[in-house]
Amino acid sequence: MNATVPDVFAPARLGPVELRNRVIKAATFEGMTPHALVTSDLIGYHLRPARGGVGMTTVAYCAVSPEGRTDRHQIWMRPEAVPGLRRLTEAVHAEGAAVCAQIGHAGPVANAASNRLPALAPARRLSPLSMRMIKAASAGDLQRITRAHAEAALTAREAGFDAVEIHFGHNYLVSSFLSPRLNKRTDEFGGSLANRARLARDVARAVRAAVGGQLAITAKLNMDDGVPGGFWLDESIQVAHWLEADGSVDALELTAGSSLLNPMYLFTGDAPIREFAAAFPQPLRAGIQLAGGRFLRSYPYQEAYLLDRARQFRAALTLPLILLGGITCKETMDLAMAEGFAFVALARALLREPDLVQRMQADPGTRSLCIHCNKCMPTIYRGTHCVLAAPGRT
Repeated sequence: MNATVPDVFAPARLGPVELRNRVIKAATFEGMTPHALVTSDLIGYHLRPARGGVGMTTVAYCAVSPEGRTDRHQIWMRPEAVPGLRRLTEAVHAEGAAVCAQIGHAGPVANAASNRLPALAPARRLSPLSMRMIKAASAGDLQRITRAHAEAALTAREAGFDAVEIHFGHNYLVSSFLSPRLNKRTDEFGGSLANRARLARDVARAVRAAVGGQLAITAKLNMDDGVPGGFWLDESIQVAHWLEADGSVDALELTAGSSLLNPMYLFTGDAPIREFAAAFPQPLRAGIQLAGGRFLRSYPYQEAYLLDRARQFRAALTLPLILLGGITCKETMDLAMAEGFAFVALARALLREPDLVQRMQADPGTRSLCIHCNKCMPTIYRGTHCVLAAPGRT
């Protein structure tokens, strides 16, 4: 390999953290915390890719407050969660990998019916997920949530995490404020891009102020929402410039799509409507079968499908960037390194084969067996797994 191009399997620094390689297990909701606390199943879920050779695994999703969960079973960062989180981080560290906590607030993606707490968004609206009204976040709510992100980062530090990833994507709360389609406010958090980006910048700066250089800080930022009138590349690049100038994050993981309005835009590949419907009782099951195609739209899968958009960020920024989206072979990882990306993030490929990194190190010609059928997506309600993998592999 050219000496100027990093080896994806060589050690690398992410902020203050030394990773054994440049491969990150991306955050994917695990569905293994029935009491909003760590379980042995969750620890095992992260041990498998850690044993399989990733540089860092990411725990998703660690909400910063109880109403910020997508449902009441998700972890939220509080003192009661620390002992279990510490067991998880110690187990992952024993395998030689680092571990990151994805922190954030689900905003309009939160299920108010499940949480038994009001969901929050830039403006009052009906939730297509819970069929309840979402409350317009007040300035006081936003101040509280900003502080909660800082407190969640401190909790992560106490629990032994090496890094936190702040969720600025998928029309979760911060992402919904960035969206001109969802954010019609006329106060200091709406209107101009500078105002719509205020919450993102405030949250990132609060996290940095809380933990300084003790943890690596990344942000998962939408490049675009994939919906008409939503957040788009030109605005996202400017927000990335501001985050870079603020010095609040050590890297950006670039993503796309809206969990609220267009989730398959991120995943691409098959839309598993039948499998999603089967996960719900009637009459919701029949409704998903009849109308699910309007929400779960199908987009063709191709290798590294976010790369063309991500290249525009790489050209505009000096900040380290993490390339996500359909990476299944070392050839693509090498391409990412050659184009200036600092890390690559994998999710479904590691769900199918947690030992994929080790196998690629042994044989660079190895390709993932993942076929992007996306039938793993509906399994989040009973423990996320690949339906095609042999028992015990995921």
